Amino acid sequence: MALSSLFEPVDLGAIKLRNRFVMAPMTRSRAHRDGTLPESTSTYYAQRATAGLIVSEGVCISPVAVGNPKVPGIWTGDQTASWAKVADAVHAAGGSIVAQLWHTGRASHPSLQPGGLPQVAPSAIKIDGCTYARGGRTPHVTPRALETLEIPVIVAQYERAALNAIRAGLDGVEIHAANGYLIDQFLHDNANIRTDAYGGGIENRVRFLSEIVAAVSTAIGADRVGVRISPASTFGDMADSDPAALFGHVLDMLDEAGLAYLHIVEPGIDGSENISDDQNRSLPALGSAWARERYRGKIIAAGGYQAASAESALVKGHADAVAFGRPYIANPDLPNRLAAGAPLARADRATFYGGGDAGYIDYPTLEEAAGA
Repeated sequence: MALSSLFEPVDLGAIKLRNRFVMAPMTRSRAHRDGTLPESTSTYYAQRATAGLIVSEGVCISPVAVGNPKVPGIWTGDQTASWAKVADAVHAAGGSIVAQLWHTGRASHPSLQPGGLPQVAPSAIKIDGCTYARGGRTPHVTPRALETLEIPVIVAQYERAALNAIRAGLDGVEIHAANGYLIDQFLHDNANIRTDAYGGGIENRVRFLSEIVAAVSTAIGADRVGVRISPASTFGDMADSDPAALFGHVLDMLDEAGLAYLHIVEPGIDGSENISDDQNRSLPALGSAWARERYRGKIIAAGGYQAASAESALVKGHADAVAFGRPYIANPDLPNRLAAGAPLARADRATFYGGGDAGYIDYPTLEEAAGA
């Protein structure tokens, strides 16, 4: 199949893409302990600026938002300055980049929290299993339920983080409302059993996301704001009694917001991993094709795409751009490789998270590999 659609330019609100390849957000855990970025991060993203759009790794909006070791933030001046270097490097390479704004909520751990206090959540309901904390892999613990008066403070933190991203010269922000993190926890009725204005019926559970979208859009312009959702994902113990109704309401709210784009994770992806065929068959088909039926804005589709399936999604009109994740780790020039029909390099999973430059900025482009 020819890949002509993938190489066409497209505008996502105020963000102009030279092609329809999107580098998906991927945690790489290379930040300093204070949430600033090493110099190598600018190189890492600039190497991948052949993507029409780069969505950054999750960027924490406050100290309480942190849920993994060595992840970056954007709530301090030093953190913002380190992102400015990334923005300059990507733009110099001809690319565009947005910051994915992240609050992990109950997926965090007290060892990562200021003062070792419990992490926060909509309700005091623990995730099963383990997480990565300061001391390594450890069981999740029960979070503290947020007080109603604390919620506007978090909304304001999203707004401040978005303003910092624009000050840093980034092209916009993506609100991370997927994959079982704080906003997603508010959406799902198995994680949100609140009895105030942020719990109960669907409209109340969507209120937190709606307020964040409104605050961030007012601060930087809706045409520089995207939102990522994962309606069919169970990652982080997410489940809802009526996901189609829930995310139908989410889509209607986002459609009215006039955003730059909606970023939707297809069924079959659990966090960053593909799930089994048996699991996939049991998931609701709440992906890009379903979203297109009621969402009029631009859609980025993500989740297990290869060149042919991405081209098909664009041709069918299910998506306006397609996100690729792990292939970008070992193939910094992914669009060029696919255009040439060249084989893709394989990434070393042992260097996905943490470490230094090895497995981070040392993967060659196709041209570099040919000249080696």
